[in-house]
Amino acid sequence: MAGKEKNFVLTSALILIALGVLIILNSSGVYGFDKSWPLLLIVISIGILVQRIKDIGGWFIGIVGVIFIAMKKFYPNIESWAQYVLPAVLILLGVYILFDHFKNLKKAKTE
Repeated sequence: MAGKEKNFVLTSALILIALGVLIILNSSGVYGFDKSWPLLLIVISIGILVQRIKDIGGWFIGIVGVIFIAMKKFYPNIESWAQYVLPAVLILLGVYILFDHFKNLKKAKTE
């Protein structure tokens, strides 16, 4: 695996985990993003996809950002359910990417 790709995988996973945690903090009232954080998700997604268009994490982050914008605009009552489910999915996806990355590193070292 090339050095740039390793950094990209790790960065993507950490971004997903951090975003999930920040969304939970926002939802619980500890740290608020106001109305701008869904746009932040979309901007991060664009940054990831510019580097690698096939990155599932980049697409997932962008879709989550669009979903949150749509929920606030069209379905404001669904937010109470989704405020913890989608961040949890982001955290789990980031953890999965990290474990998969380290599994592949270990496999590559043994070969």
